Amino acid sequence: MSITLYLPKDAASLALGADRVARALQRSAQARGLDVTLVRTGSRGMLWLEPMLEVETPEGRIAYGPVRPGDVESLLDAGLPEGGAHRLRIGRPEDQPYFARQQRLTFGRCGVIDPASVESYRAHGGYRGLEAALAAGPAGTVEAVKASGLRGRGGAGFPTGIKWNTVMLAQAPQKYVVCNADEGDSGTFADRMLMEGDPLTLIEGMTIAAVAVGATRGYIYCRSEYPHAFAALETAIAAAERAGYLGADVMGSGHAFHLEARLGAGAYICGEETSLLESLEGKRGLVRAKPPIPALKGLFGQPTLVNNVLSFAAVPWILEHGGPAYAAYGMGRSLGTLPIQLAGNVKRGGLIETAFGLTLREVIEEFGGGTASGRPLRAVQVGGPLGAYFPESLLDTPLDYEAFAAKKGLLGHGGIVVFDDTVDLARQARFAFEFCAAESCGKCTPCRIGAVRGMETIDKVLAGESPRENLALVTDLCEVMTDGSLCAMGGLTPVPVMSALTHFPEDFSGRGAKLPLAAE
Repeated sequence: MSITLYLPKDAASLALGADRVARALQRSAQARGLDVTLVRTGSRGMLWLEPMLEVETPEGRIAYGPVRPGDVESLLDAGLPEGGAHRLRIGRPEDQPYFARQQRLTFGRCGVIDPASVESYRAHGGYRGLEAALAAGPAGTVEAVKASGLRGRGGAGFPTGIKWNTVMLAQAPQKYVVCNADEGDSGTFADRMLMEGDPLTLIEGMTIAAVAVGATRGYIYCRSEYPHAFAALETAIAAAERAGYLGADVMGSGHAFHLEARLGAGAYICGEETSLLESLEGKRGLVRAKPPIPALKGLFGQPTLVNNVLSFAAVPWILEHGGPAYAAYGMGRSLGTLPIQLAGNVKRGGLIETAFGLTLREVIEEFGGGTASGRPLRAVQVGGPLGAYFPESLLDTPLDYEAFAAKKGLLGHGGIVVFDDTVDLARQARFAFEFCAAESCGKCTPCRIGAVRGMETIDKVLAGESPRENLALVTDLCEVMTDGSLCAMGGLTPVPVMSALTHFPEDFSGRGAKLPLAAE
């Protein structure tokens, strides 16, 4: 009997021993004379159950997890090939409560397919979006993206269709499509998961974009800390070229699109699009002044479409099903689905894709199961290291760009980091300044000098030195950084600092200070 097993090989699963499980499976299968095909996939996102092993059965895939090498023999004894009963048996992954409330439009294939196989990708609906885009033409494709209401998933939330339209209308001998895969925010891993588990979705989305705007060359700028994702991208790009989905004649359409993956050098600031373009050109990653915008003068001075991994990856579904179908998900001006990354002090961390509108409380309690420590939740940071710290009283805020902005927070890349009641928010505020000081490109004074002075001033507060006066100085400094910084690095650093001061004043006043009110 032939048995097909599925085991992730993404970075999280590898860190938890997936390769050791794979070797144990191969040894045991050989010893028992079993005909086993082991397909290495990405993760489905239930990270507390990794490595999660799945077996193909007539009832669908049956999952077991978390599996350790020592569990393999007992799994086989229990009838693994038939999905037999075992203490690690989970059942069909899609039937689990964690998945029941999700709408997996972008991540529907992640953890399901062989990420290196074009055939596997096509068998699960891959490249239907590109076929639709080629049939619709550039203008029709851009209109579909506009109608979807898709906004940049990298954090800025800018309407994707408007950016595409600008590049499409630009007149130039050469245009580029660039993917910002420099995922550096704390608590974020959706880009990595997609690149490792379903890279062809990203490649298809970029190819659709190239056809729409008239670009013939593209680059994926992948962060250096993602070696597995980079390797998966290079493998998938080569497979797409061999199958005719990239190269001089995409799907026989006459459109040329050549795609390369480039590895960054570890600078957080290269997540900012103009700094990323400078790095791609072989220069130091310094932020450019705007205007001109990259859509008109970007890589090597040519019109360049720059989007995040998740923005490009949403496009194939939109083209296949239509812009209005995508816009039917979500709320207000936040349409479609948001890949949420749940991390920190939480029982069930992982990847959740759902329509905009779920509240922070629902995500943390219903999906995450509360804190891993069992202690009371005290703070939640959303949007990476430059995101606001929300107290328990703001947990009913819906995951929506405007709702977060109204509470002086930012949704960013959808990363959520949970803290229990042992967290010191004064030290977290200091960390925001410290992070900015370390990662600033140094081009503008408010960011370069302001972050260092902010760190020094918070240190004085922590030492109990003139806390009231120094907190007033921190408030003034944050205003200068917000108003005067060249890019969001310095402009958003005050967000975590001021949210900590506003919502957790006791962490500062306990050192003999009193939060200076704006009216004082």
